[in-house]
Amino acid sequence: MSSALLNRLKPAVSSALRLWSSRPTIPPGLSLRYAASVRLYSGLMEPAAPLFRQLFESESCTYTYLLADPDTREAVLIDPVLETVDRDLQLIQQLGLNLTVALNTHCHADHITGTGLLKKKVFGLKSGISKHSGAAADIQLSDGDSITFGKHCLMVRETPGHTDGCVTYVTGDQRMAFTGDALLIRGCGRTDFQQGSPHRLYESVHQKIFSLPGHCFIYPAHDYKGQTVSTVDEEKKFNPRLTKTVEEFVKIMDNLNLPKPKKIDISVPANLVCGLHDI
Repeated sequence: MSSALLNRLKPAVSSALRLWSSRPTIPPGLSLRYAASVRLYSGLMEPAAPLFRQLFESESCTYTYLLADPDTREAVLIDPVLETVDRDLQLIQQLGLNLTVALNTHCHADHITGTGLLKKKVFGLKSGISKHSGAAADIQLSDGDSITFGKHCLMVRETPGHTDGCVTYVTGDQRMAFTGDALLIRGCGRTDFQQGSPHRLYESVHQKIFSLPGHCFIYPAHDYKGQTVSTVDEEKKFNPRLTKTVEEFVKIMDNLNLPKPKKIDISVPANLVCGLHDI
């Protein structure tokens, strides 16, 4: 090989070596799981995957989730908040989406849902919530129901315990689960009001969420520590409450002694009528 050719190849070889040497280090013993997570996370960016955005409301620390079919532009919104409806609609418009369904994971006690206001602003929009919630909605959801948007869907899994009407929405490929307040990152929803039951919550999480594939991403309705996502495997291993026995879990939940949510007296009545109270 001529020296001239070698000189021309040096920059490319040098660049490739820098990229290789800077690749992320896989923790010992986690290579297979780490690699699977990387592949799955990258898969969410593939053209066939749904468009996905995670949005945040700071007062109640609530996550709102937007999912859409990139081809048909049909979109669903999970757990919208009244105060951030305009922000959500602006993003939906910017992305050229058609919002068809607004879903709630349960009847919230710490904020007023944005579903009612969204229905006023978006013609033909349908609202959805569990039939066990006691709340008004266009679609009364049961275990095993599906919400379709284009070629994608969300499957409904009933996960009561925080409230009677809690559900988890799972994407059809079981890569993502939107767990509401049933399962939080390294925690769970309280069980001391709104028909709460620690026994039912423990059973719901273990039977309906921990039975999902280990690599399934967990997206909760809230987080108070700046965490954004977990996985089923992580929560099965590290959740400080739900890794206990059911007896230990019940004792923990019965002794939290938490103050009631500041907005419970206005949020619950409003959310029972799709967030339209006094709007």
